[in-house]
Amino acid sequence: MSKPLLIGHRGARGLAPENTLRALEAGIHAGAPWLEFDVQRHPCGELVLLHDLTLDRTTNGHGLLSDISWAALRGLDAGGGEIIATLDEALDLIDQRARVNIELKTWDGTAAAVAAVLRERVAGGWPVEQFLVSSFHLPELFEFRQLAPEFAVGVLLCGVPLDWAGCANELQASSLNLSSEFVDARLVADAKARGLEVYVYTVNDPAEYRRLAALGIDGVFTDYPDRLGTL
Repeated sequence: MSKPLLIGHRGARGLAPENTLRALEAGIHAGAPWLEFDVQRHPCGELVLLHDLTLDRTTNGHGLLSDISWAALRGLDAGGGEIIATLDEALDLIDQRARVNIELKTWDGTAAAVAAVLRERVAGGWPVEQFLVSSFHLPELFEFRQLAPEFAVGVLLCGVPLDWAGCANELQASSLNLSSEFVDARLVADAKARGLEVYVYTVNDPAEYRRLAALGIDGVFTDYPDRLGTL
């Protein structure tokens, strides 16, 4: 039985405030070969690391990201004195020390903006294989695929579709990223038969990690890459 690879979830949110530069550094130091984080497009055009559409849960701000000015946003505390980082700041910090899974959290321009940033990074020396772009919002993921077909994409699911892993094939995705609540052995088998890798979120319990490994999955998103990395 092979050991599924570890993907630091929102950097490593069990070790530092989620989606912050400190969380990304914590994931790297914990030995995660991949780091996942969420990206949204602010109305000013900047791409920022933030999971929720609102600021209340993860910062000392309030309301929608789209309703706050850029200057005010940059003055918020995202936990432990951390700022809300931009995508460029995150990639500068990672500096090819880990592979990167960017989750598109918003639509209406996020895909195009991320595609432009990643192409700049590749032009600057990053391997194309360093990136995976994923989303629950499949139309936005499809737009990214059309704009930047050289990059791998992953379909995020929270459930089991009627056509099993068929939607991932439609998008020419390389992976199916599944909720741990809905890992169905038949879905995993169908994905593998279609040539897809299967990643499961969010796995922090060693027993669950071993159970999923027995199903033949390829990797897990975890808040604690240090914890699972010792297994």
